[in-house]
Amino acid sequence: MSARRKLALVFSLHFLLHVYIGVRLMPDIGAGRPGLLALAAVLLLATLLLAPVGLMSSSLRRSRWSEQLGWAGLLAMGLFSSLFVLTLLRDIVLLGAWLAARLTGFGNADLAPWSAVAVPLLALAVTFIGFVNARRVARVVEVDVPIAGLPAALHGYSIAQISDIHVGPTIKRAYLNAIVNRVNALGADAIAVTGDLVDGSVQRLAPHTAPLGRLRAPDGAFFVTGNHEYYSGAEEWIAEVRRLGLTVLLNGHVLRRRGAASLLIAGVTDYSAHHFNPAHRSDPVAAIAGAPPDVAVKILLAHQPRSAPAAAEAGFDLQLSGHTHGGQFFPWNLFVPLQQPFVSGLHRVGRLRVYTSRGTGYWGPPKRFGAPSEITLVRLVPE
Repeated sequence: MSARRKLALVFSLHFLLHVYIGVRLMPDIGAGRPGLLALAAVLLLATLLLAPVGLMSSSLRRSRWSEQLGWAGLLAMGLFSSLFVLTLLRDIVLLGAWLAARLTGFGNADLAPWSAVAVPLLALAVTFIGFVNARRVARVVEVDVPIAGLPAALHGYSIAQISDIHVGPTIKRAYLNAIVNRVNALGADAIAVTGDLVDGSVQRLAPHTAPLGRLRAPDGAFFVTGNHEYYSGAEEWIAEVRRLGLTVLLNGHVLRRRGAASLLIAGVTDYSAHHFNPAHRSDPVAAIAGAPPDVAVKILLAHQPRSAPAAAEAGFDLQLSGHTHGGQFFPWNLFVPLQQPFVSGLHRVGRLRVYTSRGTGYWGPPKRFGAPSEITLVRLVPE
C-alpha cells in the first residue's frame, strides 16, 4: 500500500470516529440547534484540518503560522483521543444500564443527557492535566539495580538516563535545556541517551538539540539510536550527535574503570534499524564482542525493551531502554504489552536486569496522563 493510500485510510478512519462521537453525544447534550451546529463545526474542523496538521506537524513547511498550526493539531489529537475513549466507555455503561433495566425492571434513571455533557468536560480536564504533566521538566526517578558479585569499587556507580525526548514540533531548545540542567546537577558517573531524541531533520532541529553538547559526566555521555532517528535521517543525526560530543554506540562498547574494577557500557542500534539500513541491524553479540574476560559489569543501552532476550544471551547484566513512554496516557498503556515485554520499571530476564524508562519528553500530543515523564538515576548496588 502506498504512503498516500495509507494516509487517506488514516484520515478516513479519523473522520468516521469523529462522526461516531458526534452522533453519540450531540443528540443527548440538549444544547439547542445553535449549540449543536457549533459542536458539529468544531468536530468537522478537528477532522478536516487540525488532525491532518497534527499528524504531519513534524514535516510542515516553515511559515508564519506553521508552529501554531502544529500546536493546534496536536492538541486536537490529544483531545480527540480522550473524547473517543470516554464516548466508548459511556456507551458501554449505557448498554449495561439498559440490559440491567430489561433484566431486573429497575434502573429507570436516564443517564444519557448528563453523561453526554460529562464526556467533553472530562476530556477537556484530562487533556489539560495531561498538558501540564507533559510540559513540566521531568522529575528524577532513582532506581537501585542489584548486581551479583559487584566489586566494592563499583558500589553506587550511577548512570543518568534520558530517553524519548522527541525534539520536534512542540519540544524545542528551552525544553531540552531544562532537561540538560537537571541531568548535569545529578553528578552521575555516566549519562545515557537511549534513543528517539528527535522528530525531524538535522537541518530543522540542530539549533534545538544543541543543549546536548553541555551534558557532562566523568565517564562520558552515550547515545543509541531509536526508531524515530531512522524516520528523521539516522546517518545525519549520528554525525550531529557526535559533533555535540556524545559517544554514539552502534553495536559497540567502551570500557571504564574504578580502581581495579572495570565496567563495560555497550549500545545497539534500534531493534527495527535493519528495515531502514541493513548495515545497522541491532546485534548485542557484536556490541560485546572483544570485551576482556575480567569485566565486572556489562551494561547495554538498547532503545526497545524487546532487545532483552538477545542481551541476556549475550551475557549482559543490565539493559537500559525506553521507547514505550509508559503508554504516555491512558488507555494506550494497556496496548504496549502487545509489542513490548515491559511497559516501564525494573524487570528481569534470566540474570539480566532490564530498566524501561517512561521517557523524558513525549511524542505527538503534548499530553501525559497516568505515565509521568522521568529522568532516571540508575545506581548499581550489590545483590
